This record gives sequence, C-alpha cells and structure tokens, in this order.
Amino acid sequence: MIDVSGAWLGTYWQESLPTRFEATLVQGKNTLSGSILDDGYLGEAQVSGEVIGRTIRFSKRYLTGSHPVIRYSGTLSEDGNFMQGTWSVDRSFFGTWEAHRNNDELMADLRNRLAQKISLAK
Repeated sequence: MIDVSGAWLGTYWQESLPTRFEATLVQGKNTLSGSILDDGYLGEAQVSGEVIGRTIRFSKRYLTGSHPVIRYSGTLSEDGNFMQGTWSVDRSFFGTWEAHRNNDELMADLRNRLAQKISLAK
C-alpha cells in the first residue's frame, strides 16, 4: 500500500490559470487528512479523504470565508511520489491538478544517516 504521508508541492489549474500549493498529508490505513496552503488569496484549507490502492480522493475546505467544498480525485504513480487528477466544485467549476513529494532526497539522506548511527552504536 502506498503511504502519501508527508510534504507535497503541486499545481491546480482553473480556466488554464495555474495556482501552486503546498500540502501536508497524513495517512492512517486508508484515511487521509491534512492541510493545503494555496499560493493565492484563499490561503489555507483542511483536507479529508481516502487512499485506496493507487486511487486518491479528498475534499478541501478553506478555513476563511464560506467557500464551497472542492472535491479532488486522482491516481498515484507506482512509486508513490507523484499524483494527478481532476478537481470540481459542484458541476460549475473544474480543472486538473498534480503534485509531487517534496524533499525526497533530504528524507532519504536523513534515513541513511540514522541507519549509519544505529549500526555504529551496536
């Protein structure tokens, strides 16, 4: 099972205009939660959803104002480091999105250093 927990950088498109976002996701079994910070005026949102196999679905609710819920659905890459799909608000607004893991090389380096410290301590 792919675990999407961690930091992600992404982009969603509305009417051909891109908006960048940063996401912090936490996955427990198939349940997904977290937060997204858009690089736009709407700001931070809470995320809740699910991951089943390579399929991801979640709802995004902005913390400010009374904005409608945005529904995302997509597919994860086989290695779990990339996801893409579509988003929609009711049937009025929709577009595509994609995201990739952030700091993969830093996390791999940290794991290697911790493994080395553990083996030296034995």
